[in-house]
Amino acid sequence: MPRLPTDVIISDILTRVPAKTAARSKSVCKEWRALLSTRDFEKAHCSRTLTPSNQRTLLIRELSCHIQPMEFETADYGLQTIVPLPFQAEIKDVMILSHLDGLLCVCLQHTDKLVLWNPTTGAHTLLATPAGHGLYTDLTDTVGLYNGAGNDYRVLHLSRRSDLVSAHVYSRQLGSWRKIAFGSNPEYQKPRFYWSPGTVCGGTLYFTVCECYVVGKNLVVGFDTNTEQVTEISFPPVPSSGIFQGILVDVRQSLHMVLWTGHQDMSLTLWALQGETWVKHFSTLTVPPIPLSLWLTITHYLTDGTFVVMSNSRKLYEIRVGNNPLECYYASSWFRGYIGAVFQQTLVSPNA
Repeated sequence: MPRLPTDVIISDILTRVPAKTAARSKSVCKEWRALLSTRDFEKAHCSRTLTPSNQRTLLIRELSCHIQPMEFETADYGLQTIVPLPFQAEIKDVMILSHLDGLLCVCLQHTDKLVLWNPTTGAHTLLATPAGHGLYTDLTDTVGLYNGAGNDYRVLHLSRRSDLVSAHVYSRQLGSWRKIAFGSNPEYQKPRFYWSPGTVCGGTLYFTVCECYVVGKNLVVGFDTNTEQVTEISFPPVPSSGIFQGILVDVRQSLHMVLWTGHQDMSLTLWALQGETWVKHFSTLTVPPIPLSLWLTITHYLTDGTFVVMSNSRKLYEIRVGNNPLECYYASSWFRGYIGAVFQQTLVSPNA
């Protein structure tokens, strides 16, 4: 049997295997280590592993940090694996702020420092600098991860101090920060507005901006990652009373919002952004009461017409929504904030 050329093994086979298997293959020989460490291989492998079957949840609890696979066919989680933290921090001090292509942007609360971390490979890089960049303040700051030109992963960090917003972008390629102009409405820069973490979709980072989750102004702010221009988009309709929470998610390069509304008995609506207009995909009947403590930890996904509402590792509800064209739609709400994240296992490096 003829021997396969190395380039075929690398480009056609190892780009399709799980990230941990590809990482172990680096030990075969020096040539493989060099080829598997290139940005081209990282990009090709990432593009082939960003699938629903490769989804994982990372959960931070009081005593451990662990990863579980998401089983879409059974609407359940698989066996968990404990993940050691590669940086100096206690479990309770780690806040997960944003995630993209297997990278997590986290804040270490005891120092306020931002870190880029790949929990699959364990690689990480500290984003804080002696000049004061990369320091995060909860409630007033927000971040968003995106992939810029030349496969350069970047972090947009928005800080609000004295009713003014300061915007900086970190470049993985350069390993440094730069200040940029961020032309949002000055009113929304005030502390009474809460900014969600950024959700990247189609070359734009989107943030929900809410004055209050009961009444008040609410909108979506978009940051074009190419031109660095800012736009404003209206919110889908929300009731005049009760609590609401809008969660943004990229579904096949289309921006969607999962909108929870109500107080004791809540309902759920899925909206899709078409141009500058929100179009309703479906809405559920009233969901049985969910305590607020659980509501803030909900994740959810849709598979074969069943909307699964989960909190941490356990299933709360299965809601039939009929034959939905999205099929394996999946999303996370507060898992991207503080207690965990839904992510893919990739070889994307946080280092330059």
